[in-house]
Amino acid sequence: QVQVVESGGGLVQAGGSLRLSCAASGRTFSRYHMGWFRQGPGNEREFVAAISWSGGDTSYADSVKGRFTISRVNAKNTVDLQMNSLKPEDTAVYYCAGPLTWLPAPRRPEYRYDYWGQGTQVTVSS
Repeated sequence: QVQVVESGGGLVQAGGSLRLSCAASGRTFSRYHMGWFRQGPGNEREFVAAISWSGGDTSYADSVKGRFTISRVNAKNTVDLQMNSLKPEDTAVYYCAGPLTWLPAPRRPEYRYDYWGQGTQVTVSS
């Protein structure tokens, strides 16, 4: 797994935007598919978005498609999640993780390890 540190969370009103950043360690980062997951109050952790090692392919949960954009800069070992048009139901702790296993559509990329960073809290008020 990749060691990660997430940042950028905060409190925002519905309709607002936030940009999350994930700083990853390791010289092999550029070979890994990476993703964002989230866990809301009383919910299981769920997939949000993923990006292939090259950045050429992305995958999104239906609930965030068209509002969130995942990107990466391999030279900086970073993966960002731009979140627009935020809704109260987006409130959760957001986690960056990798490497992911990229599965054929319509299956979502999977994270098959137990390591998680500390996450970053996103709270959207109505």
